[in-house]
Formats: sequence, structure tokens, C-alpha cells
Amino acid sequence: MKILAVCGMGLGSSLLLRMQVEKAMQRLGLHADVEVADIGVARAMAQTVDLIVTTRELAERLGDVKPRVVVISNFVDLEEMTRKLREVLQAS
Repeated sequence: MKILAVCGMGLGSSLLLRMQVEKAMQRLGLHADVEVADIGVARAMAQTVDLIVTTRELAERLGDVKPRVVVISNFVDLEEMTRKLREVLQAS
């Protein structure tokens, strides 16, 4: 599975987001290739990933993209990340 962690600039917060996604996936007993990107790169890469993890604001800016988008409100809340990823993955 390939997951894209998206923030506005593709730097600091997306790296934190990537680390949390990796921890949550480990908790779920799953492995994912997690990459980071800014919003522009995310639009271009949308066809090549299975999930996008980002904020509500950036999810709205992404618009209608192929992969499912997981909206996270608190990047450091591992419980939220784990719960939301579990919900999305179980729905597929």
C-alpha cells in the first residue's frame, strides 16, 4: 500500500504526519510505503497512491482525486490516526 502524507509546503508537518501514519500502520499490523508531498505534488501523484492523509483544508484544495483521503485534525494524536486509518482500510 502506498500512502501520501500531504501538507502545505511538503516539509515539516508532512514529515510528522508520515511518522504518525507509519506508527498507526504498525499498530494495525500493516506495512505501507509512506511518502511526503506538498499540495501541488499531491495532485500530480494522486493517481499513483492508495491513500492520502492530510488536513481538512488541504483535502478540500485537493478536490476530487482517485485515492481515498483521510482527514486528520491533530497530527500528533496517534489514536485519531489509528482509528481513521482502520475505518478507511476496513471499508475497502
